[in-house]
Amino acid sequence: MSDIETKFYNAFIVKDRWILYFKGLGVTMEISILAGLIGIVIGCVVALMKLSEPKPGKKHTVFWYIATIYVDIIRGTPSVLQLLIMWFIVFSNSKNGVLVASLSFGINSGAYVSEIIRAGILAVDRGQTEAGLSLGLSKAQTMKEIVLPQAFKNVLPPIGNEFITLIKETAIVGYVSLSDLTRTASQISSRTYEAFMPLIGAAVIYFIIIKMLTLLLEALERRLRRSDLR
Repeated sequence: MSDIETKFYNAFIVKDRWILYFKGLGVTMEISILAGLIGIVIGCVVALMKLSEPKPGKKHTVFWYIATIYVDIIRGTPSVLQLLIMWFIVFSNSKNGVLVASLSFGINSGAYVSEIIRAGILAVDRGQTEAGLSLGLSKAQTMKEIVLPQAFKNVLPPIGNEFITLIKETAIVGYVSLSDLTRTASQISSRTYEAFMPLIGAAVIYFIIIKMLTLLLEALERRLRRSDLR
């Protein structure tokens, strides 16, 4: 066999090492999906908190300050540092690394999702809110029945992009000893004493997954544009 074939054989075929890559991919996707769902829930709550109207005589509500502090702290610190704090301090006695990592990335993603949702809501014409109020709907009903459905179309594509970014960010979970795709490639590299093939293999897998999600996202955006033209 040629040198390239030998490296490929050692990195993927020997001892069925290709299975390890897919197990690592499973960990990566599990954390990404759980974190994405947590981020959406947190993002919705925080976005509404930042949009809460101030009481008379006050500049902002307490909810606005809490949401703003949360967003500032999360966006102002590295995600790897947040992960280490969650693992070694907040959940120091936990052995469920997937859950801890999902919470850490979910809390991180929630700050960015909240800004996406807030921008999507603000992009809805104010006349829509006024129309709802003029029909006798409460502010909450107007937000639920009129504003949010329209904002959903605005925020769906950027939230999809945030999920794609989240998949790539989870590559740091090796810091808390989770065998995701990146850590698996690193472990195989240490066993074969050759870095090129394992790391390139992991990169190709990441690229395929991200490309598939990107194509799905582009198809969704085209469908949303067509529905707007009707």
